[in-house]
Amino acid sequence: MDFSLTEAQRDLAELTRRIVHDRVTPESLGEHGSGGFDRALWTELGKAGIIDAALPNSVGGGGFGLLEQCAVLIELGRAVAPVPYLPTVTLAASALAEFGRGEQLERWVVPAVRGERVLTAALPDTGAPCGFTGERAGTGWRLSGAQTAVPFGAFADGFLVPAATADGIAVFLVAADAPGVAVSAQRTVDHADAALVELAAVEAGPDAVLGEPGAGVDEWLRLRGTVGLCALQLGVLERALHATAEYAKERKQFDHVLAGFQAVRQRLADGYTDVEAVRLTLWQAAWRLAEGLPGAEEVATAKFWAAEAGHRVAHSAVHIHGGVGIDTDYPLHRYFVAAKRHEFTFGGATAQLRSLGSLLAAEPA
Repeated sequence: MDFSLTEAQRDLAELTRRIVHDRVTPESLGEHGSGGFDRALWTELGKAGIIDAALPNSVGGGGFGLLEQCAVLIELGRAVAPVPYLPTVTLAASALAEFGRGEQLERWVVPAVRGERVLTAALPDTGAPCGFTGERAGTGWRLSGAQTAVPFGAFADGFLVPAATADGIAVFLVAADAPGVAVSAQRTVDHADAALVELAAVEAGPDAVLGEPGAGVDEWLRLRGTVGLCALQLGVLERALHATAEYAKERKQFDHVLAGFQAVRQRLADGYTDVEAVRLTLWQAAWRLAEGLPGAEEVATAKFWAAEAGHRVAHSAVHIHGGVGIDTDYPLHRYFVAAKRHEFTFGGATAQLRSLGSLLAAEPA
């Protein structure tokens, strides 16, 4: 397998890096625990063609896909850029391009890829039950239930909602301003972009369903969303480790730079190994999904490393920085809280091991 980035991946990554490097600053991120969405940056990414480049030609995109999306997400992670690329592009827009209909594409995907709308998906964590139910209501559906901590839900214009029906789990497209939809903003460890999404007998027409109930659209979303999250985590950990290594080369303790102490060097070396493990497992999982191959086991493995290595690298970065590492005004803290959030989103290390064990146990001997 060739892990070299393609020209398209390199070009998208470089363009994304140039834009977010200029725009994402401590001042633009605002106070810790607030905000979480830079609408001006999101619009700029849309004008630069970054949002639509990694979507199919059928929706006016650049004809690329998940691998190119991961290249963009890594750069967004390096800058902890507060933009909804993962939920809007990797999850919602990609799913609509794959399973949606003409009216859904025109109303939702086209404005989203221009940076004019935000879409997200109210997915449960790995191993958690579906939070919504759907009942037949004439030719349409009636949806009820709730999902907490929906990424960028506080700013979303529309939601992809998986609901348990009599025929299996179906995924519905629901507008944030539809009757019966309640969206309550929530604060997480780093931002205030998440939301509790509650549906109370929300009417959904037959054209609101993506695919058919039980067709596996929910699993399609979960796998790609998890891979995208691993890409974000890789960017966060790479940048945090690099910043920590640079700090260790300059900061002195007992008249010696921190990097001169063997224990510090060992922790940095362990961090490097962890980051490379995240990189390897991420690209393996992303490649299999992009090629249309089964990838549930590879995705669980990648998310395990993103969670486990994320925990170790984030804590090593703080420990080597000392007291300044937990200062909410110091740049490193942004990476620490981002790594902790990515560690548990879509299920932490234990949930991934349980999922992986179930997958392996289900294979024929």
